Amino acid sequence: MKKGILTVVSGFSGAGKGTIIKELRKKYNYQLSISATTRQPRKGDVEGVDYFFKTRDEFEKMIEKNELIEWAEYVGNYYGTPKEYVEKQLEAGNDVLLEIEMQGGMLVKEQYPDALLLFVTPPNAEILKDRLTGRGTETAEEITRRLNRAAEEVEYMDKYDYILVNDSLDDAVENLHNLIQTRHYKTTHCEDLIESMRQQLNTLVSK
Repeated sequence: MKKGILTVVSGFSGAGKGTIIKELRKKYNYQLSISATTRQPRKGDVEGVDYFFKTRDEFEKMIEKNELIEWAEYVGNYYGTPKEYVEKQLEAGNDVLLEIEMQGGMLVKEQYPDALLLFVTPPNAEILKDRLTGRGTETAEEITRRLNRAAEEVEYMDKYDYILVNDSLDDAVENLHNLIQTRHYKTTHCEDLIESMRQQLNTLVSK
């Protein structure tokens, strides 16, 4: 059985990461790793579906017990990826998506060198600001904080394997799907096939 691909999807707040992933999973069979967080639920958020909502004490105990692949503090809240679910899905051959911040993405890459890292961005900064404002979920002060954070996060872009420009949602979804599926044919994910071919060819030429 082939091992699943672990894909990290990061990007600026307001770039449309969540929307792309939601539409991708409507069309294709991908598993989404559910993050733990200490932020307050937004309207429509469901425990165990959108996030595992934790207190700061609960989250810090998960850190102490090494139960997270990665974790980071972002705009005053903790976010992290529970380890057990991800590893079970990959071993079962399922492709797993992680929607996480850049700091977390770098930590995942250290632990899972074959992970695919994708950075989502709108075509330009003005569109990013418009999208943040249009969500209607943050105050003007929070939007400013997120834009300031984006100015720091831009330095991570060249550390990712691919940049995914979210101009057309349909195109972004298909591009993401194609990049993940292509990853299955990287040599490090085809070791069993390579070894099988080696053995078969050696048998044939030795006859």
